[in-house]
Amino acid sequence: MKIFIDCDILLDVGLGREPFCSASGKLLDYLANNKRDGFIAWHSIANFFYITRKSEQTIQRKQFITELCNFLTIVPVSNQDLMIALELPLKDFEDAMQCAAAIACHANVIISRNIRDYQNSPIRTLTPEQILLEL
Repeated sequence: MKIFIDCDILLDVGLGREPFCSASGKLLDYLANNKRDGFIAWHSIANFFYITRKSEQTIQRKQFITELCNFLTIVPVSNQDLMIALELPLKDFEDAMQCAAAIACHANVIISRNIRDYQNSPIRTLTPEQILLEL
């Protein structure tokens, strides 16, 4: 199963956000052991780095990203994928970009804590807790 990870999952784990980091951490552990199953958008790394700029040292943030890249595949995207994002019926453009990246890698599911944001997504969206029950 190809599992696409939304940026909020990274933030939950990287920032230790309770109560969300437990399930998100378990999912990332699963993906670390099943290295061909996890995917992430390029811009999620930039979002993570920017959002966490006040909470952690640069070295720690880079180490976290390096660890993620050992088991998550960054989805290659193009102009065409951005055009798809522009056409998706999602309210938030960043979520549409996430969804377009998920489409580009042929993901079976998008994992996000904010599944309402993906209400009109052509790809099924689950929370970390929901996907863990399926796995």
